[in-house]
Amino acid sequence: MSDKVLMKGNEALAEAAIMAGCRHYFGYPITPQTEVAAYMSKRMPKIDGVFLQAESEIAAINMVIGVAATGKRVMTSSSSPGISLKSEGISYLAGCDLPALIVNVQRGGPGLGGIQPSQADYSQATHGAGHGDFHLLVFAPASVQEMVNLTFKAFDLAEKYRMPAMILSDGTMGQMMEPVSLEQGEINEHDKSWALTGTKCERKPNIVNSLCLQPEALEKLNIERYERYKMVEQNEAMYEEYRMEDAEVCIVAFGVAARVSQNAIDKARDMGIKVGMIRPITLWPFPKKALLDAADKVKAFVSVELSMGQMIEDIELATRCKKPVLLCSRVGGMIHTTDDVLSKIKEANEIGGAN
Repeated sequence: MSDKVLMKGNEALAEAAIMAGCRHYFGYPITPQTEVAAYMSKRMPKIDGVFLQAESEIAAINMVIGVAATGKRVMTSSSSPGISLKSEGISYLAGCDLPALIVNVQRGGPGLGGIQPSQADYSQATHGAGHGDFHLLVFAPASVQEMVNLTFKAFDLAEKYRMPAMILSDGTMGQMMEPVSLEQGEINEHDKSWALTGTKCERKPNIVNSLCLQPEALEKLNIERYERYKMVEQNEAMYEEYRMEDAEVCIVAFGVAARVSQNAIDKARDMGIKVGMIRPITLWPFPKKALLDAADKVKAFVSVELSMGQMIEDIELATRCKKPVLLCSRVGGMIHTTDDVLSKIKEANEIGGAN
């Protein structure tokens, strides 16, 4: 076990990307993720890497496409409105079946909104990251250590399944400082025979392209891609359970909302309320089976999120609407207090008890 160091979330993530083999970063400054770009600007030149502050978010994501096509590990980062500008390029990455890492350190919205933390990009990340039929691997860290660990995981699974991955962080996760272990994680070797590396007159040229003008061929490509996504859903869903052994109320929360929820759960337990939490670590694939299993045991669910309720429908779908799902919401850059969550736990316990 290596010694721990005190690091800000954004900087820990950037260092983890370097340790995971990323040597190409393209981005554009926007609060509250600017430290990612600033850190890369200092570190990349020292390790023979490439840092480039692009003229725009659109330019940055298209540079990512170029490097990803060569099979190299590449990353970009931004915050909510900047990710929207990158959405066309993200769809192109998916359409070309290219692995890359996109980091979204969320801020309040819509529009320019504010610079305080939010989770209101949930639907964008999990259901609408760009045009067309595709998915991103979406990871939701709840600590600075997970910012590190999930960066390694994101690069690995992106290459394994040839698809873009996203770290869906927020302003709190990006700005907070915690002790982290920067141990070298495992870097797996994946087949990259598809990459544009030059034929050296030894093979046929590879073609990386998202344009397919024949409808029958395009349909076939989309169906094949979704077969791969099915494998991701079966094998890669990640979640953590907290005090769920005898829970009668189940909190569902990710990121900073999960940290607040844990304190509220402990307080509710002291009051005799049997409550636990399922914390999705991957938002796509969503931990459907864990929630469906919980639906046979608990009275009600509470979705704790920094949005107007974007995750509720996924919980309802996963649980097949077997039990009611209540919303505990703060938006605009506000973060729940322990009492906010505790109040909703009490309400869920009473409603569940009446059913």
